Amino acid sequence: MTTPTMPNLWVVDDEENNLTVVELLLTQANYELSYFNSAMPMLEAIQHNLPDLILLDVMMPGIDGIELCRRLKQDARTKHVPIIMVTALSSREDLARCLDAGADDFISKPLNGLELRARVKSLLRIKRQYDELQTLVHLRDEMLNLRVDLSNMVIHDLRNPLANILLSCQIMQMRGMDDRNMKKIQQIEYSGHRLESMIDSLLVTAKLESGKLALQPDTVNLHQLIAQVMQEFRAIAEQQTVNLVQELTPAPLYVQGDATLLRRVLDNLLSNALKFAPAESEVTLAVLSHDQHVILQVRDQGKGVQPELREQIFSKFEIGQHLPQVKQMGLGLAFCKMVVEAHEGQIQVEDNQPKGCVFTIRLPRDHDDMTNQADPAAEML
Repeated sequence: MTTPTMPNLWVVDDEENNLTVVELLLTQANYELSYFNSAMPMLEAIQHNLPDLILLDVMMPGIDGIELCRRLKQDARTKHVPIIMVTALSSREDLARCLDAGADDFISKPLNGLELRARVKSLLRIKRQYDELQTLVHLRDEMLNLRVDLSNMVIHDLRNPLANILLSCQIMQMRGMDDRNMKKIQQIEYSGHRLESMIDSLLVTAKLESGKLALQPDTVNLHQLIAQVMQEFRAIAEQQTVNLVQELTPAPLYVQGDATLLRRVLDNLLSNALKFAPAESEVTLAVLSHDQHVILQVRDQGKGVQPELREQIFSKFEIGQHLPQVKQMGLGLAFCKMVVEAHEGQIQVEDNQPKGCVFTIRLPRDHDDMTNQADPAAEML
């Protein structure tokens, strides 16, 4: 078991008597004290080592305490080091200057031992909590990097056999077969594409969490995007005897976004809707305009989502209500939420009437699109 190190306190004061007083008042506190009689030696020392706390005198020749505090708080490397200003000044204006420079606390001269020890102990506790948090953040970043590396490795290993399955499906379709077997091959091909989409979603989710995914923004025509999605899922809907409906605004709507990722979000939502849709029911994919936003909706007439689960289902690996006949991965909705929020949008689920649920995506509307629609003459150009 490692022995905890003593906190390192730096005292910056040009008066030697004041240094002696601080040492006497803190002598029983088990602190390692370092002394500096001006700003410059301390600025040089701090380039090589960081203290746990600084006791800083306000009135010093050359660079005074307030200016030194300001410099330390503006430096990314030292801004989190707690600073207690030691001052003989008592006016509110002077104390305000200390706080404005970034000081974490101040104490008045003559120093009181009980007060000094209490303030030092309080700020050291906060500094220790900050250091522990930074350690956890560092560990989290390492785990996220490891996850991205693992995802890349798994995806690389899965893509080759999956590509062979899809290629085999295409070859068998080209050779021709009876309707029954053709439908089975089409189901295998569809499942292969779904698996391919899940693999891609896993990688994108890991990159989004680690901040390594850069969106490829472009002007996206939502009418065209919905047409592509409807074309892909129409055959699946027909096999399930589900009526697939689209609702579009009279004029096309546009957003600035990554078309590939937005397409994958709609694929996930529509696939889920069809998965839970009863036979002879209706699933609707709609695009609506509302003020500064564009709204995308996927509506179904299934069992719906219980109110207490409407936030949980967007968390990773939450599967919501368990349905024995349906296998659920629990990553798709988390992926949707992360992509939508990366586009500065929002996603939510609510009841459909008379039954089912509605997944609603709200995205910022493309500014140029709003200008053109607001100016009729622009549409004629």
